[in-house]
Amino acid sequence: MRRLRESQAPHDRERGGISVLVAILMVALLGFAAVAVDVGMLYAERTQLRNGSDAAAIAVAQKCAKDVNDADCSASSTLARGLASSNAGDGISNVSSLALDKTARTVTVTAGAQEAGKEPNQVSLFFARALGINTAEVTAVSTVTWGSPKSGPTAFPVAFSICQVKGRVDGTLQRLQNHGSNANADCLYGPSGAAVEGGFGWLTSDPGICGALIDLAVSEGGSDPGNSAPGSCQATLSHWASEITAGRDVVVFLPVFDRVTGTGAGAIYGLVSFAAFKVKGWSFSGDNKLPNSFQNTTASVPPSVACDGSCRGFIGSFIKYVSLADGFSLGPVDENGATIVRLTK
Repeated sequence: MRRLRESQAPHDRERGGISVLVAILMVALLGFAAVAVDVGMLYAERTQLRNGSDAAAIAVAQKCAKDVNDADCSASSTLARGLASSNAGDGISNVSSLALDKTARTVTVTAGAQEAGKEPNQVSLFFARALGINTAEVTAVSTVTWGSPKSGPTAFPVAFSICQVKGRVDGTLQRLQNHGSNANADCLYGPSGAAVEGGFGWLTSDPGICGALIDLAVSEGGSDPGNSAPGSCQATLSHWASEITAGRDVVVFLPVFDRVTGTGAGAIYGLVSFAAFKVKGWSFSGDNKLPNSFQNTTASVPPSVACDGSCRGFIGSFIKYVSLADGFSLGPVDENGATIVRLTK
């Protein structure tokens, strides 16, 4: 009987087939490596670019919200380009485009990758080169809008007259009095220093909270006299006191009215805007007050501003203020200082 030569064994004849199979699988393995490494790198690059485009768009919108004639409220903003680069891991990126629409109050920033020796927006790949793909385009787009609030939450259930705000959005310290005598004589809507006849000073709070959701298109009714702070607002006032004592600013959005109908608890306030008010102190019945000598400074409140005796109200100033607050719908920018910047894309 003839014996099979060793070279004729079946497993020897399969060696060539296994080599072909390994070569085919190596292509797949390289493809998986390209996905794992290159796609991960692209994702990280895009995240950095998105951080940069967000920061750039928000910064430009903040400039526009304060002053549409600001040099950085423009398509050539150097601030935008600086922020786009500073948010990149290597400190290098580019603003591919900056589209600014002051009428619609929007700014859109497109940030792109920037690699030495490469076209703008292109980044080098690693394993994907084995598949003939050397670079990929990476960009990120952010859109921000700005405007004055036309509906949203108020931090305290109170509204103030337009005559206390108009022309005074300059940080000048003043008293916002809603109860008691010695009110600002040129800013009265009712007798005896009251905003309305009967001395009722508070808006109706939403159940269980200090304040309410306010829509400027809807008039708001009064609730009770302004002698005592609403019971639901004690925690709010305590928090404000802690912040002011620690030297931090407390800035809130308060609704502003330009007309009042009715009296007492039946008063109806016609609202016209929100204003940004920096709180410095207050005085209500009992011990519910922040002292007239500010706890975080040595400055005393001028006698013309101090809220003592029978006075009930707030001490502070109306300011121009740009916020990133949520929960507001926006309209055109008004003159009363409160504007909001919002990332929409």
